[in-house]
Amino acid sequence: RPGQDAFDVAASCDRLRHSFAMYGVTSREIRSGVVELRMTGYDVLARVQMPAKLDRVPMHVPVALREDGAVHYRDYRACPHALTIGATKSGKSVYQRNLVAELAAENVALVGIDCKQGVELFPLARRFSALADNPDTAAELLDALVTHMEGVYQLIRADQRITADIPDAEIAADIWDLPDRLRPTPIVLLVDEVAELALFATKEEEKRRDRIITALARLAQLGRAAGIYLEICGQRFGSELGKGITMLRAQLTARTAHRVNDETSANMAFGDIAPDAVLAAISIPTDTPGLAVTGDSTGGWARIRTPHTSMRQAVNACNRHAHRTPNLPGLAAFRPELPPTVSLVKIPAQAEAPASV
Repeated sequence: RPGQDAFDVAASCDRLRHSFAMYGVTSREIRSGVVELRMTGYDVLARVQMPAKLDRVPMHVPVALREDGAVHYRDYRACPHALTIGATKSGKSVYQRNLVAELAAENVALVGIDCKQGVELFPLARRFSALADNPDTAAELLDALVTHMEGVYQLIRADQRITADIPDAEIAADIWDLPDRLRPTPIVLLVDEVAELALFATKEEEKRRDRIITALARLAQLGRAAGIYLEICGQRFGSELGKGITMLRAQLTARTAHRVNDETSANMAFGDIAPDAVLAAISIPTDTPGLAVTGDSTGGWARIRTPHTSMRQAVNACNRHAHRTPNLPGLAAFRPELPPTVSLVKIPAQAEAPASV
């Protein structure tokens, strides 16, 4: 009605929940003058059950279930880079593991940096084109990614189709405007614990840290058109990690916060885009791992929960789609070395010899 605002409806959701005796009521603005209300009669996040039929679009993967019963997708074309924070045992690793399992079926190259000596990402190595398990290797890998990005831009420039003799052609400004035969494989870079890349104790480590953060900032600012997407994970991601961190955080559009131990950590994720989500993030109980709050630069946010994915399930998914792993020449030096597959031959047990009389 005239004079009403979408925020008025959002503020009334809790009163509507009591009025209709529902478990939850959420609102979403469809267009100017139209607001959609979703009502749920039970807690759909208590036991996450993903729908049997999901929208399968390239670079658009399902990762969680929203509190209104809808599926939460990670859309890399809409939000190229993402930040995921969460305290220990909050479900952050399971979220990342589920994301890798879903990306394994896509035609993408996975690149990982896991400074916990590779305990999270190296079991999934058969689907990764490049992996680093320490800051020194990570610095070299990021430099190689920057070089790869520059090569992709040269490819786009060479086939930009701006001449007048090519009718009805889209001028190429990113890899998705290129023909299929020329389009490079998109790359998703997963950083398991970003603080390990930013902390330093000596002058040499400080130089390495500046090199790493500079490369990450360049990839975040320029990598989208070259088909390079960042997934940055960490327990905290604030200015105490040093210069360049807030500049990097400003480029991470999609934000997801699992349970955090203090309000400051939630402010690092949502303080500059959705202040209302800060209170929702710090109110996540400890007995619901995987429950998180997600938001983006539009100011909207929602509660989500990832289905539990065991490490064995993720490994099986990566092994099943290992044939999709592209071989990137610029990152060949960082391709994980895999042990040869050993076939186990079952040896029949020998019959017991009769006892001598």
